[in-house]
Amino acid sequence: MPQKHLLLASSSPYRRELLARLGLPFSCASPNINESPVPGEAPGALATRLAESKSRALASSYPSHWIIGSDQVAALPNGTLLNKPGNYSTAFQQLEQCSNKSVNFHTGLALLDADSGNLQTYSEQFTVHFRDLTTREIDAYLRKEEPYDCAGSFKMEGLGITLFRELQGRDPNSLVGLPLIALNEMLIAWGRNPLLEP
Repeated sequence: MPQKHLLLASSSPYRRELLARLGLPFSCASPNINESPVPGEAPGALATRLAESKSRALASSYPSHWIIGSDQVAALPNGTLLNKPGNYSTAFQQLEQCSNKSVNFHTGLALLDADSGNLQTYSEQFTVHFRDLTTREIDAYLRKEEPYDCAGSFKMEGLGITLFRELQGRDPNSLVGLPLIALNEMLIAWGRNPLLEP
């Protein structure tokens, strides 16, 4: 039986880079979904629902694919969600809020077989403990890295690492936007092992 094509339901260059590490051929398409939270929805549930919605949004257009959806939600200890900041002032405000706090990042993952409708979902939690950041450090970081398209206003794979005192979680890739350990397990469960493919 021929292998299903993999489709990453994302336009994110960060997720594309991560998925390429598994060494499997894949294509990308951008889903168009409503990402608004449902009132009272927990961050992990929101991330998983959005990941599934992304994969389902492309199913009719890519019927012969396994579609990978992923979404990330960051939450302060008081429950406030941290969206992509989009600009310097919002990013500065977010990092001020994160300073000397532990922030939970929930990354939802979905793998959908568009043909059969079979679905696997998972939510990965990763906790970032921020240092006590000075306003000068926050300003310098934002001017150097401009992480305005990243939830939480940092790039884990770059200078963002200098903002933290500790990281807690199973898979640091989830902080960048795609939990590769969980995705690998999903693929193996459906008979595709990246290590054993030609």
